[in-house]
Amino acid sequence: MTATTATTLAPLGDPGLGVRVRWGLSDALAITRRNLLVWFRVPAYIFFTVIQPVIFVLMFRYVFGGAIHVNVPGGYVTFLMPGIIAQTAAFACFGTAIALAQELQKGVIDRLRSMPMARSAVLTGRLMADTLRMTVTILVVVGVGYAVGFRFHNGAAPAILMVVLAVVLGIACCVIAAFTGLAIKDEESVQAFGLIWLFPLTFLSSAFVPIQSMPGWLQAFANNQPVTFVVNTMRALAIGGPIQADLWKSIAWLAGIFIVFVPLAVRAYKRAG
Repeated sequence: MTATTATTLAPLGDPGLGVRVRWGLSDALAITRRNLLVWFRVPAYIFFTVIQPVIFVLMFRYVFGGAIHVNVPGGYVTFLMPGIIAQTAAFACFGTAIALAQELQKGVIDRLRSMPMARSAVLTGRLMADTLRMTVTILVVVGVGYAVGFRFHNGAAPAILMVVLAVVLGIACCVIAAFTGLAIKDEESVQAFGLIWLFPLTFLSSAFVPIQSMPGWLQAFANNQPVTFVVNTMRALAIGGPIQADLWKSIAWLAGIFIVFVPLAVRAYKRAG
């Protein structure tokens, strides 16, 4: 008779916070890579993502530029480009909302959630991929701006900070879009809703014309909304001028957006499906 000895394995403890963070980051990077590969397999999507802001640059520069007079170094193109860059960053959120709504309708998010991966990876990976896409688009727009006469007048470091601030604005808009995409769940409805809230914020601001040229009742709104504060800060970084007041108001608005909409997006993601 042979004796059988049973070996009892000691249960493994829960992984520590550092291990969970590394796992979550690894999963988010995998989702980011997946989203980027989807775009690379559809070159037309990348093309149209870039061409729209380029058209805005050329249209405002050569169609409206002669009729809008501003007192800044370099003329209207210097005034215009920070606004175009901010708009480009904000409009990146359309891709976030539409992609999440599409993946929710097709059951992709349900399949991803069933996998042994961090639950935060889907949202984090989407935002990381959209941030990379947005940054590349912004750099292309800056290059087009240089081709049509735009110049930074305040040095390299403020120029980099201007681009960083635009990216942060874009991420904030993407967080809002993530919530709306997961809450509304329909691609066409999400796109229509994006036009309703995003176009007034970008066009009824200091992005394209001096606010002083607007009617008094409209100035009250334009002077006290986040895109105006961000664009004013970006413009000061690009060409010089007072920055502190608009910078702190920009930070306060952007922080408020993250504080409100990150939990809402996470909650909508948990309820999705």
